[in-house]
Amino acid sequence: MSVLVIGGDEITPIKAVLKNLGCQSITHWDCRKESINHKVLPQNIDCLVMLTNFLNHNTMKKFRTEAKKKTIPVVCAKRSVSCLYCEFMKTFDNKNCPCQ
Repeated sequence: MSVLVIGGDEITPIKAVLKNLGCQSITHWDCRKESINHKVLPQNIDCLVMLTNFLNHNTMKKFRTEAKKKTIPVVCAKRSVSCLYCEFMKTFDNKNCPCQ
């Protein structure tokens, strides 16, 4: 599975969690610049992860709408490893999530 992570500056712990969940390819856009809103989602991603603590509403809306058009699952989480893990499990219907 290939994942695009939007938001956050340093996502090394998040990358580790995603790799443990079976993601081979992880791309990261930090979204520090306003020009990020002009980018288009890559064709080869299987999931979009948005770290909501670091994104403005317009950016979230743009990428969520674009992902919905391409039927790409979207995981919205704070920049917390446990929050990301639980939201990822909920999105992919894994019943082993301890958060439910």
